[in-house]
This record gives sequence, C-alpha cells and structure tokens, in this order.
Amino acid sequence: MTTIYAIVAAGMFGCGLTMILSRNLVRMILGLSLLTTAVNLVLFQTGRMRSNQPPLIEDGATTLTTSADPVPQALILTAIVIGFALTVVMAALALRAYRDHETLNSDEIHSALDLGDSTAERNDR
Repeated sequence: MTTIYAIVAAGMFGCGLTMILSRNLVRMILGLSLLTTAVNLVLFQTGRMRSNQPPLIEDGATTLTTSADPVPQALILTAIVIGFALTVVMAALALRAYRDHETLNSDEIHSALDLGDSTAERNDR
C-alpha cells in the first residue's frame, strides 16, 4: 500500500509541477494546490510508521501497541492551512491581474516593465 501512495504522490507532484510551469495563471494556482496536496500525502505516509514511544500511555502501562505519531499529523494540518492561504492569495492576485490586464496569460502582463528600469535612475544621480 505504501508503494501505491508513493506512486500517486509522485504522479500528483509531476502533474502539479507541469501545471506550475504553464503560462496560464489559473493553471499555476491549480498546480500549486496539487503540489501541496502531494506533499501532504508524503507527510501522511511518514506518519503511518509505528513509533516505539507512543504519545499517550495509560496508568500502569509501559507501552501502547498501536498509535500514530502526532508530529506528522500536526505538520499535515499546518501544511493544509498554509496551502489554503497561499491558494487564496494567489487567486486574489490572479483576479486582480485579470481585471487590470483582461488576460490570464503571464506573458501578456507587463506591469513591471511599464514602470521602467530602476538601474537607470541610479545611474542618473
């Protein structure tokens, strides 16, 4: 089962990376979301391994036979929140770019080029 999860995570990572390299802003956002999901799946797999030191032990017991490691679970929860926040910020930036430039193609957005060369101002002083 671990091999299947690894293959799925690798496929999702490859698809996400391909989408990030696209010129369309919406594909970039979806690729970033797919990439964070693949990373979450890899973190999930690391938490499936059994630990010799469980997080909670009942009174009188020395070990707990089946328990999950809480650290990867906390990492996944944090990664989900950060990934969602990053997706929302990127979607807001893409919406702003579409409203200003009426395109989602990153090659056609030249806002920074219209401002001019910043080194030219320093050389004039």
